[in-house]
Amino acid sequence: MFNNENSILNIGSVAFDSLEIRGKQYDKVVGGSATYFSLAASLYADVYLSAIVGDDFPKEMINTFKAKNINLDNFKIGKGNTFHWGGQYSDDLSSRETKFTNLGVFQNFDPKIINAKQFCGYLYLGNIQPELQLSLINQLTNAKKIISDTMNLWIDISNENVWKVIKKTDIFLLNDEEAIQLTKKDNLLDAAIQLLDHGPEFVIIKQGHLGSTIFSNEIQKHIPPNSAIVAQDPTGAGDSFAGALVGYIAKNGISNIVDAVIEATSLASFTVSDIGIDGLMNAKIDVINEIVNKIKMEVNS
Repeated sequence: MFNNENSILNIGSVAFDSLEIRGKQYDKVVGGSATYFSLAASLYADVYLSAIVGDDFPKEMINTFKAKNINLDNFKIGKGNTFHWGGQYSDDLSSRETKFTNLGVFQNFDPKIINAKQFCGYLYLGNIQPELQLSLINQLTNAKKIISDTMNLWIDISNENVWKVIKKTDIFLLNDEEAIQLTKKDNLLDAAIQLLDHGPEFVIIKQGHLGSTIFSNEIQKHIPPNSAIVAQDPTGAGDSFAGALVGYIAKNGISNIVDAVIEATSLASFTVSDIGIDGLMNAKIDVINEIVNKIKMEVNS
């Protein structure tokens, strides 16, 4: 089933998002962390998607996944409703308020990966429950690299298991607020040092409109954002960032993590440039490369 050691297995949510942005309402936009990640990663490598949706999920989107050569052998359609999240963004898009969360069929999501022992590629664990992340790590024992993300909810209610996942992770992603919350440090450098002490080779802290910072035992490097993009919808920015990051590493190797994060920054800027997945779907490689070169000039200046 799995093609090669450069393929990616992504486990997470495929969902509907209902968004209120600057006074406009967008109902049941296709979203979810696994959607954004898979679409981004598929630009670089073979992607296998493990997720569950309800029988209300549009067939057109399933066909879109297939058209992007995203493997759906571990994609399930359950009887019931698709995970549906609703939120309202502040006018400057810097914060959001959750209006509702209807888990639907995702509530009982417990993936058992087909031919799990054969998988020897890159395993990406989106911000699903850390207990699920640990279950998948135990299934996929031959993964080449493990990349994981988390969120403030799991830090609050399942802190011990979040740390267990970190110990088994090669690249750990989280945002600046989560880094402070998880480590109880008062600055990102001290937070990153504590996280690195628990096992990851790299910790990448996402800082929203400020860009992101890469930490390892050898380097600390800040990557600026693409300042030319006017943000319309931040939903999925972190997930498409992760997708491009892992996709780039799967294609080119982990030796230059800086280039991978620059690529991820470029692609994430397409995501925020439109509502839902539209910006990501319209991303063109030549334009991505232009932005990559611009960011590289800033980094090297």
